[in-house]
Amino acid sequence: MRHGEYGLGQGASQVIDYTQEDFTQNGQTYHVIMDTVGTAPFSRCQASLRDGGRLLLVLAGLADMLHAPWASLSSGKKVIAGPVSVRAEDLPLLAELAATGAFKAVIDRRYRFEQMVEAHRYVDSGRKKGNVVVMLGDED
Repeated sequence: MRHGEYGLGQGASQVIDYTQEDFTQNGQTYHVIMDTVGTAPFSRCQASLRDGGRLLLVLAGLADMLHAPWASLSSGKKVIAGPVSVRAEDLPLLAELAATGAFKAVIDRRYRFEQMVEAHRYVDSGRKKGNVVVMLGDED
């Protein structure tokens, strides 16, 4: 993955392509690790997190979600896993960030509604680098 594809443009200071480098073996420690593809459970990367560091599990499974509170309490490192809460009060701020260009959605692929099964297969492959959009109607 090139740095411009995903991550640095969204505020990350370093992006590591998990297919090219195992960040848990490079001897570095990080303030925040964001796993966007489901390959970095706490058990694998806790030594790579600094004290007080945070692990963000974007694609957390049930086991990760159940283990997150225990890992946070017992390690001095915060594990955040599972779905985020959505609040209507946040929408004006999100709209403002999008309007000013501070927030830019990363769209990896677009599928027509009739291709829903293919879209799910692609998302489930763990290889997506942004959002997958399913279009209704004749949009291109």
